[in-house]
Amino acid sequence: MLRKVNGVSRRNILKGAGSSLSALSIGGFATAKLDETVEVNIGYKSQAGRQAAQNAASDVVREFKFDALTIRAQKQAVTGLQQRDDLRYVEENGTVKALAQTLPWGVDRVDAEVAHSNGETGSGADIAIIDTGIDSTHPDLQANLGTGQSFVTTGGYPAWQDDHGHGTHCAGIADAVNNSQGVVGISTEATLHAVKVLTAAGSGTTSDVAAGIEYTADQGWDVGSLSLGSDSSSQTLKDACQYAQNKGVLLVAAAGNSGPCTDCVGYPAANSSVMAVSSANKNDGLSSFSSQGSEVEIAAPGSNIYSTYVGGTYSTLSGTSMACPHVSGAAGQLMANGYTNDEARQQLKSTAEDIGLSTNESGAGLLDVAAALGFDSSDST
Repeated sequence: MLRKVNGVSRRNILKGAGSSLSALSIGGFATAKLDETVEVNIGYKSQAGRQAAQNAASDVVREFKFDALTIRAQKQAVTGLQQRDDLRYVEENGTVKALAQTLPWGVDRVDAEVAHSNGETGSGADIAIIDTGIDSTHPDLQANLGTGQSFVTTGGYPAWQDDHGHGTHCAGIADAVNNSQGVVGISTEATLHAVKVLTAAGSGTTSDVAAGIEYTADQGWDVGSLSLGSDSSSQTLKDACQYAQNKGVLLVAAAGNSGPCTDCVGYPAANSSVMAVSSANKNDGLSSFSSQGSEVEIAAPGSNIYSTYVGGTYSTLSGTSMACPHVSGAAGQLMANGYTNDEARQQLKSTAEDIGLSTNESGAGLLDVAAALGFDSSDST
């Protein structure tokens, strides 16, 4: 749930922040006339140089601690400053831009961008990332962050802050903001909730995970994304998953990274109340590490996936952990449109693409977000 300030959602505040900075009418140095104002950075050797720069300025924009300042001045005055020996440099104050947004190959392969171009963003859905937490400061996730809870000891603030990276990576796959920088997720405007059940070491107890699943169910959220697992079954975890399903949550889990193997889906993915996801590569083959088994219901991209990471950065990771949130994001879009958890699960399977893998490897086939929402690849605008 996004907090509102004077009736305006936090998402819209963050969206507008980038466009609210007015551009000053200042000419580029090379093309400016002598009487036009330009903005330059000046490094000085002495206080005399600093004083000369200040005297030439119509406005001192910024002073640094490393013997430099930024000023606005007429080009003629700046040209004069360039001749002074007590200045280290005089340079135009150039423009730095955010790197262009990347469409990750997995988002492209499952045609999620087709859904985006037709207005399907997942807005209104709640997706819990039950993992190591989420980086609350990441620019590709901030606008979509709701509430959260930690079930492990952590010194971070908020308590569900990601101190590992895995949860943040999964969050970006499921629901990174479509904001012209970084990456874009399967959904782009669902609300993400960080349910921290794994420590900075990337591990947690069965009880921690079960508590996180129970908490997700009690909040009434739509999807619980579980990019975690164990080789051992647990009745506590099975009960928690059934509890969540009964409460209307669609739990999606990574099948596991025990491949190559034929009957090795881990838990909680192997529980019947959970949708198990295997991993496909760029060639529509089964990823070499992906677990297989009769419990697999669908495949999604999981090899070499580029997504958000802690510290406001980005990273490429592989695993069924990466395949899982592709499906979680798609499930969020369906449930935003009114599907129940069981209906969304069935719709994802019935519209999956046959890529020639066995049912043990890919279940119903490869996730197709566009088809699940009633579009095909030709619907992209």
